[in-house]
Amino acid sequence: MLSVDQFIKQSLALHLFFARIMKEHSFFLQIGFTPKDYNLTNQADSFRKSFDALLATAIELSNGVISPEVLQSGEIITPYTLKAEMASSYYTGVPLQTDLTQAEAGLAGNSTANNSILEQRVSYLNSNAIRLINSLIQFKSVILSNVLSCNLFTVNYPLLIDHILREAKFYLSLVQRLQNREDINLEKEAYEQESFWNRIMAEHSKFIRGLLDPTENDLIVAANNFGNEFDQLTNQAIQAMDRTIPLKKVTTESLAATEKIRDFNTAGTQGLLGCKIRSIIIPLLGDHVLRESNHYLRLLNMFEKIV
Repeated sequence: MLSVDQFIKQSLALHLFFARIMKEHSFFLQIGFTPKDYNLTNQADSFRKSFDALLATAIELSNGVISPEVLQSGEIITPYTLKAEMASSYYTGVPLQTDLTQAEAGLAGNSTANNSILEQRVSYLNSNAIRLINSLIQFKSVILSNVLSCNLFTVNYPLLIDHILREAKFYLSLVQRLQNREDINLEKEAYEQESFWNRIMAEHSKFIRGLLDPTENDLIVAANNFGNEFDQLTNQAIQAMDRTIPLKKVTTESLAATEKIRDFNTAGTQGLLGCKIRSIIIPLLGDHVLRESNHYLRLLNMFEKIV
């Protein structure tokens, strides 16, 4: 059973990362609908605001509590997050809550967290998150079903909708496990997380490839190569789960590949913000995938010590 300290720290770290991811998913959906589907636009906007509120609570509870490693990982915010939000808000007219980003920049960490009142508040936060994530999963599922049956058009790829649906389901499963105070077997966790995140990294690369202007040949080739590399790593992680190949080998190779794609995502975000890349990529998407690669790197560095 998780200790109080583990429950608080792991719950808050999860929400600081994933609540922001979910609110951005809602934003990406929101700006992708046509005027005909204004009702879906409004629903996505409502989800975005609800996750803003969830994130605001997580930030309030995290100050002086969250692990310094999480704060320093670049998975909560990056040096580009605020500028990416401002640029994306300018392009779309959607007011993004940049005050949350500024609040996160001021968070302080701590090595221990053992407080019964804080434990209760975190438990309540988890319960609210479970209800909200479930609702978002239903919303994304309906959108994907309608897109695949040609009853709905959106500028978002069907794979992207499926991708963000899987991330929401993954977030939900992690919150539920924490809320049940489940002990985490790090070796077992490594198999599952590496299989999941290698696929996510592969799909990020494919989305970027497809959103770049056709003239950006070098970037298209680089993104395509990353997609192929992470497809192979996904297959290797699945083989490791079956004990066909050693997990240590997959972890080492995944770490090296994720460091490279982190650098690629960093350069891409800088290029989007500096108007140096021709594309139809909203700047916040660049920062979004950068934070996810930073999150995965923190996990891989942890897994490398135990596998």
